[in-house]
Amino acid sequence: MKTADPELMRAINRFHVMDAIRRAGPIARVEISDLTQLSPTTVSAITAALLDDGLVMPRALGDLRNPSADMARGRPRVLLELNPKAAYVVGAKLAPDHITVATTDFCAETLASLTLPIRISRQPVSVIADLVEDGVQRCIADAGLPIEQIAGLCVGLPGRIERETGICQSSPIFGETNIPFAARLQERLGITTVIESAVNLVTMAESWFGEARGIEDFLVVSLEHTLGLGIMYRGDLFRGAQGLGPDLDGLLIESAKGAGAPQRLRAIASEAAILADAETILQDAPHRAAFRAGRGMAAIMAAAREGDARILAILQRAGEALGFAIANLVTLFAPRMVVLAGEAFGQGEVLLDALRARLAALLPPDYAPVPDIAVHRWSEDSWARGAAALTLRDLYGAPWNTTGPARPG
Repeated sequence: MKTADPELMRAINRFHVMDAIRRAGPIARVEISDLTQLSPTTVSAITAALLDDGLVMPRALGDLRNPSADMARGRPRVLLELNPKAAYVVGAKLAPDHITVATTDFCAETLASLTLPIRISRQPVSVIADLVEDGVQRCIADAGLPIEQIAGLCVGLPGRIERETGICQSSPIFGETNIPFAARLQERLGITTVIESAVNLVTMAESWFGEARGIEDFLVVSLEHTLGLGIMYRGDLFRGAQGLGPDLDGLLIESAKGAGAPQRLRAIASEAAILADAETILQDAPHRAAFRAGRGMAAIMAAAREGDARILAILQRAGEALGFAIANLVTLFAPRMVVLAGEAFGQGEVLLDALRARLAALLPPDYAPVPDIAVHRWSEDSWARGAAALTLRDLYGAPWNTTGPARPG
């Protein structure tokens, strides 16, 4: 029988201890042992090293449940928590019409954030890199930090992203393909840089701060310019070769009987598809101005609330297509929750109602448990915080291809 690599096991255990302190801190060593299923001796050795490295710090508290016990022992109860000053990271999100940047401490608390409204999808790659560089430097300065104290940068953007190589295979942000964007930013800023699929940012943000906090198995479906799918499986992001995420945008949806070949989901349910279909209908001057100003989705939702049957049909069709896709994903992954992210989900019920109805109709009658459907309703900087959280997981020492805390045998 092959013996596990001792170095790998130490790295796995260290990560789980760090993650337990992040999630539950301030926390006692005995509680860390319970959460991670590690022995008290192992936890004591790991936490001693983390204290020596300055990554965690003690907090002495009296035992509120039994203060006389502390007096009898002659010592206060010592809890452990992350040291917020142990490291600082920056997260950024690129969208076709804006850039969002956030600087956080080691606990993923935001120290400074900014949003730059600009049509970056119309710019060459070199200009986009300039804009990201300037935004990151300004956000670091706003946090009152020198750039030398920044331990890492994570940039999220829509499209197909190779996290391992730092190459963007394709994205609506860029007019080019196979761009080594991480290397370009790292060369400019001198900061260790990774790029990531935008949907994975919100997946991590949901895991750390949102509706899915404490849930190990859930899905995120994002509806922006493209469609994204984030899969949290046993506490870790699911990735394919080269760190590629699942391509929900290209998922095939069977057409109605006799309607021809299957269609890609993006042709029906992406924000770009909804906007394109609606723009052919909403042709008066105010609506054309709204589309030019990047407020097309708000105009579509307003028209839906006013009962425009043509717009309602577009949203109904998109919602049913998403419900069809999610029904298959739920059958495959059995998540406890499906989180929906994107402006279209937050501004109207037509899309959501159609999605929920289609999902309920397609799940097997005996399927259980049916996952909760939650809508991500955060501000823009929550996406950047998700990017920071991904970077912090790397700093915590997350071993490659490990998922979730140790479990009893």
